[in-house]
Amino acid sequence: MKDGYIRCAAATVDIKVADTVYNTDNIINAIKEASKNNIKLIVFPEFCITGYTCGDLFMQKLLTDKAKESLLKIVRDTKELDIVAVVGLPYIVNQKLYNCGAVINKGHIKGLVPKENIPNYSEFYEMRHFEKGHKKAEYIDINGEMVPFGTDILFKSESLGEFVLAVEICEDLWTQNPPSVRHACAGATVIANLSASNEIIAKDEYRELLVKSQSAKLYCGYIYADAGYGESTTDLVFAGDNIIAENGTILARSKRFTNECVYSELDLERLAGERKKSNTYNISGTEEYVTVGLEMELGETELTRYIDKLPFVPGNEEKREKRSEEILSIQSMGLKKRLDHTGAKNAVVGVSGGLDSTLALLVLVRAFDSLNIDRKNITAVTMPCFGTTDRTYNNAVNFANSLGVTLIEVNIKDAVNQHFKDIGQNPDVYDVTYENSQARERTQILMDIANKNGGLVIGTGDMSELALGWATYNGDHMSMYGVNAGVPKTLIRYLVDYEANRTDNEVLKRTLKDILDTPVSPELLPPKDGKISQKTEHIVGPYELHDFFLYHLMRFGSRPSRILRLAVKAFEGEYDRKVILEWLKVFCRRFFTQQFKRSCLPDGPKVGSVALSPRGDWRMPSDASYRLWVEELETL
Repeated sequence: MKDGYIRCAAATVDIKVADTVYNTDNIINAIKEASKNNIKLIVFPEFCITGYTCGDLFMQKLLTDKAKESLLKIVRDTKELDIVAVVGLPYIVNQKLYNCGAVINKGHIKGLVPKENIPNYSEFYEMRHFEKGHKKAEYIDINGEMVPFGTDILFKSESLGEFVLAVEICEDLWTQNPPSVRHACAGATVIANLSASNEIIAKDEYRELLVKSQSAKLYCGYIYADAGYGESTTDLVFAGDNIIAENGTILARSKRFTNECVYSELDLERLAGERKKSNTYNISGTEEYVTVGLEMELGETELTRYIDKLPFVPGNEEKREKRSEEILSIQSMGLKKRLDHTGAKNAVVGVSGGLDSTLALLVLVRAFDSLNIDRKNITAVTMPCFGTTDRTYNNAVNFANSLGVTLIEVNIKDAVNQHFKDIGQNPDVYDVTYENSQARERTQILMDIANKNGGLVIGTGDMSELALGWATYNGDHMSMYGVNAGVPKTLIRYLVDYEANRTDNEVLKRTLKDILDTPVSPELLPPKDGKISQKTEHIVGPYELHDFFLYHLMRFGSRPSRILRLAVKAFEGEYDRKVILEWLKVFCRRFFTQQFKRSCLPDGPKVGSVALSPRGDWRMPSDASYRLWVEELETL
């Protein structure tokens, strides 16, 4: 439960129809086993105590009496366990029979939630036996304890404030206005659905769609527990299709036609962060709800769920290709509009043989092609200097030529050396002045060529560099439109690879593949033995770590200690905790101290959910202190 995580389970146990003793023993055993595995919430199917397919047996007093006895036995036998269990049973209130979910915690029935929408179509005939549940909770006496009964009940943990549970039952989800919408608007972050959804062809696909979409639009965790083997097969078959979803993502799902308990950790802090960020997500109607406290011990939850080490990059190859095309289209469409609006028929871009300038030129070519402007109107400028290697120089030249753009070479060594003389810089001192003088000279050349041609300078810097401030102020930091501003470094590699794989131009393909194999470097220091001596990731740290930090800081507002924990899990076997911690400190310091560079960024298109534009997603004062962020890491 530490860092907002809570382990939850959806469990289908073996049952026998109308055999409450057999069913109850299996439920209790499942709860005990779940507790041993540090599961804090376990949800069972609809009518798990009796079975869903009892038919007219539901009208037998013996069955309902025994179901109540079973409920009390579950309460007694699990009272010492640190777990919340939600079980399904028929229950009589005011001489009417209801389909209920009972919430059990620490030896108490915390609430009894009736099904609100009673299906009576096709294979369902629940109105024959059950009353529609009412919203407003009333208190009923169960074994001498007053228990709230109604649909509008929130079950809230005192120790983990983000955990607010609400319950709906099967058909409730399938309606046009599920109760879970109301529950989430009242503050519920986790929805438990006790279900008995039978199988017919392709129903599982629609069921998955419902659960995913409900968890996505409500920014909630959704636990769907489905009836399975053991139900009567007189007319129907139940497959135990248990699903745990979070914000549109399936975290765990059982194999159908087997009775399984599936579990995963819900990230409640993430969900709360999503709600906080969205000003159109309104918490309202809470005054209509009864809120019941849950007793839960706060402890560290082992993470078994998958933590993506490359959160900006789709793991599935098919999705990655689709996403690559989409991003390139967004970039080129943004640039197309800027060219069209300004009436510019020419554009200038610096090409270095590195990934960023490669992507920028690929985008530029797409934009020109869509405007039916001759590619020769694109001026690619290569500007070798002290740190340029033969490999990067040749790649820049071959790349530009293979695309059919105009290539210009401007060697800046003499200009930079003259500048050193003008300002009194010792050319043998490889300091920040030595490096930045080259970057600013290159930018000056690009700007002046653009003026000469009546064109625009297209920026090449990416979002990862902007986050770290790894750009020369008024050097490569500046352009007339920055096409890569919304693309992180880890994603750029896949975009370039996508273009390499789809081209029929063998020279272009070969060149792009070699660019992908070249170490990331600004090439501002002289090479050693003809090879790159200055490797960016040796200086500022691995980009895959920094992109991970950036994603969790920006997307969810996560505190550094939580980011560290997730990174240790995600990069297990690649970086040890000490290394990750040190680079996270570097990230926090640079992210705060370099905001002034982001505060005056050129325009550029947003492509993903994380962006750093000072006009849009990230409005941070340039002199904000990083003290709290780094101090927290110092204590770890």
